[in-house]
Amino acid sequence: MTSADHEILFTPFPDKPTPQVSYGLSFPEACKKHVESTFHASRVYLMCSGSLARNTDALVQLQTALGPKVVGTRIGMKPHTLWSEILEIVNAAKRAEADCLVTLGAGSLTDGAKIVAFALANDATTEDELAALPFDSPTKKENMVPPTIPIISIPTSLSGGEYSDFAGGTHDRTHRKHSFSTPNRGPALVILDAALSTSTPASIWLSTGIRAVDHCVEALCSLQGKPAADETAAKGLALLVPGLLRSKHDGNDVEARHRCQMGAIEAMKAVGFGVPMGASHGIGHQLGPLGVGHGETSCILLPAVCKYNATHNANVERQRGVLEMLRKMPEVQEFLPTRGEVESEADLGDVLDLIVRQLGMPRSLAEVGVGPEQLDGLADNSLHDRWCATNPVPLMAKKQVLEILRLVLD
Repeated sequence: MTSADHEILFTPFPDKPTPQVSYGLSFPEACKKHVESTFHASRVYLMCSGSLARNTDALVQLQTALGPKVVGTRIGMKPHTLWSEILEIVNAAKRAEADCLVTLGAGSLTDGAKIVAFALANDATTEDELAALPFDSPTKKENMVPPTIPIISIPTSLSGGEYSDFAGGTHDRTHRKHSFSTPNRGPALVILDAALSTSTPASIWLSTGIRAVDHCVEALCSLQGKPAADETAAKGLALLVPGLLRSKHDGNDVEARHRCQMGAIEAMKAVGFGVPMGASHGIGHQLGPLGVGHGETSCILLPAVCKYNATHNANVERQRGVLEMLRKMPEVQEFLPTRGEVESEADLGDVLDLIVRQLGMPRSLAEVGVGPEQLDGLADNSLHDRWCATNPVPLMAKKQVLEILRLVLD
């Protein structure tokens, strides 16, 4: 970890040189510094969230800081990273001869930039060419090469995609999300600015925070857990849950937001140890394309998946360990049942449900507009996701997925 001019710069993943993480400088100052001195870039293509562009001057600040180096700007992407929009950006960045991508915002932008860089490296400018890049493609391109154009990510949520080499993109016609993985690469630099995150809508900040909690919980509850992953996941949980509850109480609590940002890093470090996730992630990947936000999928599914696994006696001891961690947090103790008998009966799924409700986030499919007529297709698509098979109770049959979905229908 190094510090210069009040900037803290460190590499969070011991086995990976990227991403580096920067905080301490304002995001325009940090971005300008690293575009010039780290990446020596001269043709920067910006990808900015629509809400930031409309409701704040964040994009103007960044454009002003970078000046004539900006050769193109994309404002907004629809949720879940549609292939059609990826290809629009690929072709725009190619025409502009961009040598650096900068994302300002979160979620779909981050995954979008990763796929754009991958597509540019492999000269994929059409739907058919893009279709040859996912890891499960039946027409998979041979001799794929990793991206060469660096990505700088300035996230405003806690979903954590900026710390992963994986990216998900949704096919416009099938609504199925496909994973783009090795030899793809994630951002080279992540710039954190807790003050910038105060402009993020509370629903996005809090729900994506639960997404990071989901990373921690499913790592800690996995039957393929590892001591190092358990340690980092526990650290992430200890930062995230109190930080989120404080953020809910005071949206301008910058310290709490910074703790959440640090917790999201620990959550992704746990995933980075190779511990497979479970059904909350597996089903959530396919629930997203139905119009449900990344974080909302975890708010709805994580407590139910814990309930399902406990009912089938799959990971009871590991769940109990996570439950004890949460019960010891003063911020959680404030709203736990106080009568001994009721408290002793509450399991991990119950306490996670209470936390999500304290944050005011959705707990059912009905709340996000998903009806019973959509469950069959959702269950079918979920079985294609690798993390349904690595759930503590492996989900190998449609009826298993439907059992979980019915727990959260309304």
